[in-house]
Amino acid sequence: MSVANLRWRKAGTVAALLLPLGFMVGLVSESVTLYRLFCSATGYQGTTQRVRAESKQVVDQVVNIRFNTETSADLPWTFVAPKAIRLKLGETGLAFFKVKNNSTRSITGRAVYNVTPDQAGPYFDKIECFCFKNQTLAAGQEAEMPVSFYVDPKILQDRDAQAVHTITLSYTLYPQPPEKRETAGTEDGIRTNASLN
Repeated sequence: MSVANLRWRKAGTVAALLLPLGFMVGLVSESVTLYRLFCSATGYQGTTQRVRAESKQVVDQVVNIRFNTETSADLPWTFVAPKAIRLKLGETGLAFFKVKNNSTRSITGRAVYNVTPDQAGPYFDKIECFCFKNQTLAAGQEAEMPVSFYVDPKILQDRDAQAVHTITLSYTLYPQPPEKRETAGTEDGIRTNASLN
């Protein structure tokens, strides 16, 4: 075997090894996006659904909705959940979360969310939510951030979810890179100057 043939075989072997490696690196780099798409489509791991309108059906069965908030350690915001509410299945609920930027600079944050128990995820429908986009608060700014939602009555047809009577909607705020605009107002889905008391 000539030296030229040996080099071509080695180059072919290296290329054959690099091709699957490149595919795996690409798959890993897009895995978060693919996972989010999967969770949004299936409600897996308590991922809620996004809808454009209120439910057309309301039934008499009541569900308790509790709220939970957390803030990443590197985001100097106070994040307060509203009190629990009771809704009929299909009835639209509106809750306001209170937030305050405790720093001396403008900061952008974004909420990651889920519901528990997990089997309620496919039936927890959000119409509007502050979590759909980044929120920017100026230094010391306080705001109320709304979420409008309902629990789809179809939950009663799901053998694994029909016994769910209490659902917890949880949010965790994380810092985000700053956006072009330095302050957010009502057009971003938040009401400013709300007291956190």
